[in-house]
Amino acid sequence: MKTIHTLIFLVFIGLFTETSIAQQLYFPERGNWNEKSPTEFNIDSAKLNEAVEYAKDQEYSGSSDLRQAILKGFEGEPYHKILGPTKKRGAPAGLILKDGYIIAKWGDIDRVDMTFSVTKSYLSTIAGLALDNKLISSADDFAYNYIWDNTYDGNHNKKITWRHLLTQSSDWSGQLWGGYDWADRPPKTGDIDDWKFRKLQEPGSVFEYNDVRVNVLSYSLLNIWRKPLPQILKEKIMDPIGGSTTWRWYGYDNSWVTIDGIQMQSVSGGGHSGGGLFINTKDHARFGLLFMNNGKWNNKQLISENWITEATKSSKANSNYGFMWWLNQKGSRHWEGLPEHLFYAAGFGGNFIVVDQKQNIVIVTRWLEPNKIDEFVTKIYDSF
Repeated sequence: MKTIHTLIFLVFIGLFTETSIAQQLYFPERGNWNEKSPTEFNIDSAKLNEAVEYAKDQEYSGSSDLRQAILKGFEGEPYHKILGPTKKRGAPAGLILKDGYIIAKWGDIDRVDMTFSVTKSYLSTIAGLALDNKLISSADDFAYNYIWDNTYDGNHNKKITWRHLLTQSSDWSGQLWGGYDWADRPPKTGDIDDWKFRKLQEPGSVFEYNDVRVNVLSYSLLNIWRKPLPQILKEKIMDPIGGSTTWRWYGYDNSWVTIDGIQMQSVSGGGHSGGGLFINTKDHARFGLLFMNNGKWNNKQLISENWITEATKSSKANSNYGFMWWLNQKGSRHWEGLPEHLFYAAGFGGNFIVVDQKQNIVIVTRWLEPNKIDEFVTKIYDSF
């Protein structure tokens, strides 16, 4: 009897402790966000301010006219064109959250700006929701079993699974919205014929950052949901976490399709050719906070914890890449001296959402010189 009482007591204490930890997290309501001094978390305010000043001083060196920055950044790609909207960017901006509270901020955090490949982490979340809702049975299902048009025709493309698309290891071959897979970030050697008639890699074996293939994933998910992906994001993620009404997700002028008799735009996974997610810093921080808390906002599970685990796990083709989230594992993108459990979304021009689930930290920074991100994050962690 004494043993039973002891077990009940331990279970009660465990539940109480778990509840207490959960209650420490703060989830801001729409239009409101509480702030706390870093000192309330034993964080050195002076050192944290040094990190903030560093982010403000290390502004992205590219043009503030992002149309020009895109054209210059991808001038080595044959046939590259701007197909979607662009927007002039603002000055550096950012937020640092601890337990959900804002402990530091800089710049115009309400300004809506392009966010480029950070969009990919939002896109992969739409895939996670499709799995949670049983629209896709498994990430290892072949995509052609779901998309029956010519998107996955051919012996090679028929081997591609959802996992391969999410980990950018599909080597999908084809053309979409006027963009050819081989023309997106081509090798620095060879010429067009070499790129067009290359040997295709076995799906899942080689990582290659490629926006045409990301857009194939977006198009495929549009067919699965039969509804514009921005509406899915709004209804299932952004509205429940109190996101603003100002964010927009665009595709290209020519990326319209008819589904169920309704014209819908297939959105892009980044701003490589314009388009992608246009969003403010605070909305990014809400999204990061959701992932920091394993897909739960307050007491509501918006996306499964299992998906968060899978999305932030190293892929076979790249130890630093999961389901469109970058990981701070050992590898070519490892940030030395920083925790290996960190994961982050990253986009052209120095846009980042960094998530630390163990210390309940979310860092959002906009327009930071990209090669300064690890030094910036190191300065933040030096303040703890």
